[in-house]
Amino acid sequence: MQDASERLHYMDHLRALAMLAGVAFHAMLAYSPLMHPIFPTADRQMSPAVDGVAWALHLVRMPLFFLVAGFFAAWVIARRGGAALARQRVRRILLPFLVAWPLVWLSLSAGVVWAAENVQHPSPLLAMVRQWLAMPDAPDAPLGTAHLWFLYYLLLFALLHWVARTLEAGRWLDALLLRSPLWILLGLPLLLVPALASVTAPHPAPESVLPQFWALVYYGAFFALGTGVHARADWLQTLRPFVPWLALACGVAYVAFLWGMKQRDAAAAYASASWPLAALEACLGVWGTLLCLWAGQRLLDRPSAVMRYLAQSAYWTYLLHLPLLFAIQYLLMDRDWAWPLKFVVGLGATLGLCLLTYQVFVRHTPLRRFVG
Repeated sequence: MQDASERLHYMDHLRALAMLAGVAFHAMLAYSPLMHPIFPTADRQMSPAVDGVAWALHLVRMPLFFLVAGFFAAWVIARRGGAALARQRVRRILLPFLVAWPLVWLSLSAGVVWAAENVQHPSPLLAMVRQWLAMPDAPDAPLGTAHLWFLYYLLLFALLHWVARTLEAGRWLDALLLRSPLWILLGLPLLLVPALASVTAPHPAPESVLPQFWALVYYGAFFALGTGVHARADWLQTLRPFVPWLALACGVAYVAFLWGMKQRDAAAAYASASWPLAALEACLGVWGTLLCLWAGQRLLDRPSAVMRYLAQSAYWTYLLHLPLLFAIQYLLMDRDWAWPLKFVVGLGATLGLCLLTYQVFVRHTPLRRFVG
């Protein structure tokens, strides 16, 4: 078991990198041909190269986030006990979610309305919203959790984790991790394929206020694996002989995934994923996440002031970044700049404002206990 008093540098740093990847991913979607019909900030300029990078981030970053979250949940229990974890979940997840959800939803909705009325070169989604707003009985936007769905599912997994611990279900995972890593490397993707085959590819964000079964299965598997990795601190070392093959397999699978996405017709883009595409997503999610975790332990398990600061500010950045990013990208949509410049400006301004507000409003204030 991981020493509860040990500083988990590589986990902190992976969390920071996953946060940065999330902001970059959302900034990229404005220039993604795949997302152009449905993304509010979709720009006139697009590039297939964006899809080539964006979906690699998408397939790994949220599984990695949930694995790290499961690891830290087990770490808190080992260090402070189950009651302390429950108190932390209320203070660090439930309260921020309840406060941030209406603010994020109102800001995103207001931004869409403003952009629909003022942007001269609207995205297809904004053009549709503009038509809705012109109707005498304009429909209300469907309620969702936006990017805060991550917190919503963490709350659900906290409850499921308590149930699993009460039933001592963790012993099955412990026994599995004592076997060859191939049981996880091959068995976990097989377990996840049906869940991914029930939704579109790439798998969407489960923003509905009703829990999505596929998301509970898919992300819950990574959360559970994170708790198991904490119990078996040496398990990552058993992956070492497989790392070159995993890297090669991920490269081949990702090329096949992009090719499969390109071969779909327009109707298939909004239907459930085919079984081959779902299988590729499952393999990439599991193998890519474990590669990131293994590389993080090998390369990032040392103190770094910059990475620690980014890790400390990651929660605040996560909460704040999407409304800020959308507002900035709405202002950029009518500019005749090249898309790489728009991307850099949008990403840089968003991260800069997030870090500035963290420094001013969070780092040295009582808010640090909740979102620092």
